[in-house]
Amino acid sequence: MSIVPFSRRDSLKLLGTSVGLSMLPTWSQAKTTPAAPFTYCLNLSTIRGQKLGFVKELQVASKAGFRSVEIWMDTLENYLKEGHSLKDARKVLDDLGLKVENAIGFAPWIIDDEAERAKGLEQLKREMDMLAQLGCRRTAAPPAGATNTPGLDLKKAAERFRTIVELGEKTTVMPQLELWGFSKNLNKLSEVLYVATESGHPKARILLDVYHLYKGGSSIDSLPLVGKPAIEVFHVNDYLASSQPATITDADRIYTGDGVAPIRKILESVRTPERPLVISFEVFNKNYYAQDPLLVAQTALAKMKAVTKGIG
Repeated sequence: MSIVPFSRRDSLKLLGTSVGLSMLPTWSQAKTTPAAPFTYCLNLSTIRGQKLGFVKELQVASKAGFRSVEIWMDTLENYLKEGHSLKDARKVLDDLGLKVENAIGFAPWIIDDEAERAKGLEQLKREMDMLAQLGCRRTAAPPAGATNTPGLDLKKAAERFRTIVELGEKTTVMPQLELWGFSKNLNKLSEVLYVATESGHPKARILLDVYHLYKGGSSIDSLPLVGKPAIEVFHVNDYLASSQPATITDADRIYTGDGVAPIRKILESVRTPERPLVISFEVFNKNYYAQDPLLVAQTALAKMKAVTKGIG
């Protein structure tokens, strides 16, 4: 075998090529497309009043353009009582291209009555197991059962919240501690923050709502104190200028942008560039319940996009 001499010109040519290659961006250096600031989600409370049932609610959401939904546990359980299975439900979701971001249930996990709280934990575990089979990784954890009598020991509430967060780790469905503005307990941002932080669990998360913050009298100027990792889902809606915290009710919630709520300021305070914030439209408006559910869902999505345009 003969050896071909390697000239100085060849060396320079090879060096130039290698330098050029080294200047090309690598995968780690290449710019990535920023994540969308929001995931638009429909809480199925919005079309709950039309009494469509589990499958039709999902069909409406998908046809309206949503890819994410929040389901209600009682609607899912009614579907199962009709003879369907969780596997059937998962197939419906997959066929419609929908992801269940969160679920709404009312297990009394926080109450003082030890025996009833134990039943509440069993209920919550059963619901979490069901949701895991649907690919859902979150469930709301409001102060159900502790809404009428004030004076709940928040330190005990924090211990109880840690218990269900640990349950969530086992089931892969994490509870989101929900603020309820009308409740006698956990009706303020300061209270849910205390319970979440006092739980001492790094996976503690809270679930806030434009209406509930207003109803409970929490200042939105305190939202930057929450810490953006603590919020994965945020319920959006609006209210009229004539609505006062003392008298406003669930039924008074309206489309985003149709009222005076400082929605953009709220979302700018809590969103993070690292991941999309799931904003879920949740209302219980009787006027909307009297309308075509597809029109309601389409309007909700269009108005959510309009009010968030330019954020991020």
